Amino acid sequence: MHVLVINAGSSSLKYQLVHVETGRVIAKGICERVGSPESFIKHERNDEKTVTELPLPDHVASVHAVIDALVGGDNPAIASLDDINALGFRIVHGGAYFDKSVIIDEDVIAKIDELAELAPLHNRPAISAIRACQGMMPNTPMVAVFDTSFFQTLPPAAYLYPIPYEYYEKYGIRKYGAHGTSHRYVAYRAANMLGESLDDLKIITCHLGSGCSMTAIDHGQAIDTSMGFTPLDGLMMGTRCGIIDPAIVPFLMDHEHLSTAEINEVLNKKSGLLGISGTSNDLRSIDEAADKGDPRAAMAYEMFAHSVKRYIGSYTYLMAGVDAIVLTAGVGENSAKMRRLIFAGMQRLGIRIDDKKNKIQGSFERIISHDKSRVTVMVIPTDEEYMIAKDTYEIVKEL
Repeated sequence: MHVLVINAGSSSLKYQLVHVETGRVIAKGICERVGSPESFIKHERNDEKTVTELPLPDHVASVHAVIDALVGGDNPAIASLDDINALGFRIVHGGAYFDKSVIIDEDVIAKIDELAELAPLHNRPAISAIRACQGMMPNTPMVAVFDTSFFQTLPPAAYLYPIPYEYYEKYGIRKYGAHGTSHRYVAYRAANMLGESLDDLKIITCHLGSGCSMTAIDHGQAIDTSMGFTPLDGLMMGTRCGIIDPAIVPFLMDHEHLSTAEINEVLNKKSGLLGISGTSNDLRSIDEAADKGDPRAAMAYEMFAHSVKRYIGSYTYLMAGVDAIVLTAGVGENSAKMRRLIFAGMQRLGIRIDDKKNKIQGSFERIISHDKSRVTVMVIPTDEEYMIAKDTYEIVKEL
């Protein structure tokens, strides 16, 4: 079965055409700077990469560009749209409505739209992509895969906030989490690498990129996660503050004369690594600046590691132990220095990484813990698109 996976962001649209039974990626790419005059599409097919500048005013135009890239050119991935058996869409926020992936119908679209307030940069672009695909492939089954559905197993003690209960009843204010598809994938791969059933393991998954989140997975079920009502909560991130004293918000609004929109901008886009370093939201640039003696860059680097350490400790005790810790995404996969800093001093918890293994670079699955470590520490590149394709396949084959 050929599944086309669509992942619409605020100003981008990633795609993969996957042959699910073999796991082979037939073609993939990304539309970038959607809505900008400098928009373009990167397309990969059989190790051939092309970059084409073209107008992409919105996500509808981006979907049309993707289809043109798949069926056109000298090396088309498919002969026609009939070769696409199903489509899978990444949906960031499914709220409490969806605890699993579902076939897309008008009711599902209405609920995704209703939840756009909680993920405005992602849910509405996803709807635009869905509508565009419906117009081009009206008879092709389509599946919504929700980042939040993995966290519907959280117990009330983990997902409720200690504010008046009526706000949960009226507005659905609770922890929803994010990056669920990524956490689910790397946990599944970790169990395979260990030769164990996921149902027998206690795993902490660390999605450390520009956006960061961590999840405690106890015997196959998520029991807590760092992101909350929105993706702003939890770890320090590239531009997001993560968890802070809530009283800071009204204090800054009063003293800096900020509106709701302005304080939201500060916390989401001007904080985190960028806010502390004052120079960049990219850990690589901050590392270089720290090496040159920039004290704020060094502080930002140490704060990031401290943030991750705090959740590792919390989740280890929450689950009364941990069998494996998995790192993924840009920072988790590529920064040996950050991994070393995160796990420094954890020997008493049975966590010990091997310096030589940790320094090995590359985008592949590997164990970096010492042979004598009681806890297995792993680096696993995430593959959300594969997980979306797999879910889509499992649902559609039953139709």
